[in-house]
Amino acid sequence: MIKVSEQAKQKLASLMADDGFSAQEDFVRVGVKSGGCSGLSYDLRFDKEKIDEDKVFEDNGIKLIVDKKSFLYLIGTTLEFSGGLNGKGFVFNNPNAQRTCGCGESFSL
Repeated sequence: MIKVSEQAKQKLASLMADDGFSAQEDFVRVGVKSGGCSGLSYDLRFDKEKIDEDKVFEDNGIKLIVDKKSFLYLIGTTLEFSGGLNGKGFVFNNPNAQRTCGCGESFSL
């Protein structure tokens, strides 16, 4: 399960509307890919369709889809949003990450 904070929900819904997506009908695809200064990096994008192998979650009114491989790295993660002058944008609070980079966009297990 992946959770979505209230601030992340508001920002995702706003960005989805700006890009022609609907938070009620479409998905936020969350994934993990090789790269970044710590070895693995997060991938976040909007999607209108899911495939059979995707895991589907809904939290706080946001529908999330995660591929099987990425799901193993993301179990228990909370997606948050930090705005303002010193904000970092979207932040993944991942209990599985043993090490993260300074920007918080990549991690290792």
